[in-house]
Amino acid sequence: MKLLRFSVGGQQRLGLAIESRVYDLADIANLLALPLPSTIREAMQLTPYFWRDVVPRLEANRELALNIEDLTYAPVVANPQKILCVGLNYRDHARESKMEVSFEPVLFGKFGNALAAHGQAIALPQSGRQIDYEAELVAVIGRRARYVSEGDALDYVFGYTVGNDLSIRDAQFRTGQWLIGKTFDAFAPVGPWIVTADAVDPADLTITCRVNGQLRQKASTADMIFSVARIISHASRYMTLEPGDLIFTGTPAGVAMGYPEGQQPWLQSGDQVVCEIENIGKLVNYIR
Repeated sequence: MKLLRFSVGGQQRLGLAIESRVYDLADIANLLALPLPSTIREAMQLTPYFWRDVVPRLEANRELALNIEDLTYAPVVANPQKILCVGLNYRDHARESKMEVSFEPVLFGKFGNALAAHGQAIALPQSGRQIDYEAELVAVIGRRARYVSEGDALDYVFGYTVGNDLSIRDAQFRTGQWLIGKTFDAFAPVGPWIVTADAVDPADLTITCRVNGQLRQKASTADMIFSVARIISHASRYMTLEPGDLIFTGTPAGVAMGYPEGQQPWLQSGDQVVCEIENIGKLVNYIR
């Protein structure tokens, strides 16, 4: 199942996507007298059995659906308490970055100002020149998690989406802390939707990034050093994960930073960046 957030008349709505159709759940709830959620967090409280009963009723009323091509997307989660990221989680990326692989996940964060949506244009900031792309699988936490075992960790995932951990490298490595180069405005685009966990196996998904149609990154999540379950279990030892928290799980090789000095294809105004993950979708953003 695919759930997304989009804007209508300045208001953000929750939608259910089926092929090229999107059902505005607030409108459908009123028209069909159905007890449908109006937010992602409300949707997290519902079981797959609920949706199995609802979807046929929606599809019986296709005239109420919106065309997916006409939407203005919003970030898949509103106001997550935490945006966690994992660094150096693919060996080839660690190698191209000339950094040592850690014995446990390297965690850092972004703030809410960094959230951006599918289709959103992202302005180049004035505080750096080396703007880089990082296609990533993003796990969306569905229920409170604290001291979770690795074996149980995936039970706390509501779903998965596509992310781009945009970075400004000359700011990131200005000090020993990465934060300043990671959390510029709109530098954490996610989308276009959340695919619920029952429909995705995060262990072996093809992940790619293309800039202006040129393939820059291609790998499988099977190449991760630390699995999604390991990351969640590890993070939950140090902090309580809350519904709506986003976890960027690391990027594979092929980032601009990994190219030879003087040949690094940093992002420029006018570039189109497409991050795609098998069985989830394509996240498209433009640099301006």
